[in-house]
Amino acid sequence: MKHLLIFACIGLLLFSCGNDPIPKPKSYLKLEYPVNSYKKMDLQKAYSFEVSKYTQVNTRDNGWAKIEYPELKATIHITYRPVDNNLNEILKEVEKLTFEHTIKADAINSVPYENFKKKVYGKLYNVEGDVATNLQFRVTDSVNHVLSGALYFYVKPNYDSILPAINYIEKDIKHLVETLEWK
Repeated sequence: MKHLLIFACIGLLLFSCGNDPIPKPKSYLKLEYPVNSYKKMDLQKAYSFEVSKYTQVNTRDNGWAKIEYPELKATIHITYRPVDNNLNEILKEVEKLTFEHTIKADAINSVPYENFKKKVYGKLYNVEGDVATNLQFRVTDSVNHVLSGALYFYVKPNYDSILPAINYIEKDIKHLVETLEWK
């Protein structure tokens, strides 16, 4: 009986280890995002718009601004350029900055925006992949103003893990553009 028990244990040990171990995938923290709520920002600049109440806005004298998301470790850098018979030059420069990401980008998608009543015309660029800035936009009134923005995260780019935050902030950027007013 003792020998039978020893053979059974040895047999179980030999046949129980048939498959190679498979490593578990990395897990990521699931973030809960607050419901979007907005406040009007009258920045005493050539423009005004609404931003999320969960942001901090810092402005500079030249019309530039930073919209910071402290909880997401992200910032939208806003650049303002007045037009002086150089609209095409400014728009090409802004677009060039977007397409510099083609080396690392998996895709660059653009969505046009037009609001004839407010004279706001632009594009939102979604740059997919492990790039420095996944969302960029530019808007103009086609005569006097160009406003552009780029979203940066203060982490190493990992598109899959920051995608939920990108989607959350994309809604805020769309709202910013839809509420943009020129002065």
